[in-house]
Amino acid sequence: MFRHYHLEESARRQKFAELAGLARALGHTVILAGHEDWGADGHYGRPDRLGAGLRLATAHDAAELAEAVAAQADGIFVSPVFATASHPGADTLGAAGFHALVRDSSVPVIALGGMNAASARELAWPRWGAIDGLGSTKRA
Repeated sequence: MFRHYHLEESARRQKFAELAGLARALGHTVILAGHEDWGADGHYGRPDRLGAGLRLATAHDAAELAEAVAAQADGIFVSPVFATASHPGADTLGAAGFHALVRDSSVPVIALGGMNAASARELAWPRWGAIDGLGSTKRA
């Protein structure tokens, strides 16, 4: 999944093309955060702004989860489950809140936010992703 929001658009597109080529050479699916038509295999973001291909929506509460389901997302990233450096001080769902929110979802849910190997064990959920979690030492 390619985010790189911090880059100016032309630099972001150039970086996307470079990394997408490497990812595809290794057999990976390329997902672009945003709705731009840069040849990604899918898109990640708010349900109302998803582009073509594999559609991975974001949700932070029940209303956004319902919106993602209604938009026929292929998968939904629900966050933040735990405290995360990318959103310091944000309210988190915690394990119990996450499970209560997603238990009846008809669309596969991927846990995001403060996720790493230890928090994944705590959450006991089969689908999770990490933006910084694989290199983070904040949770043990």
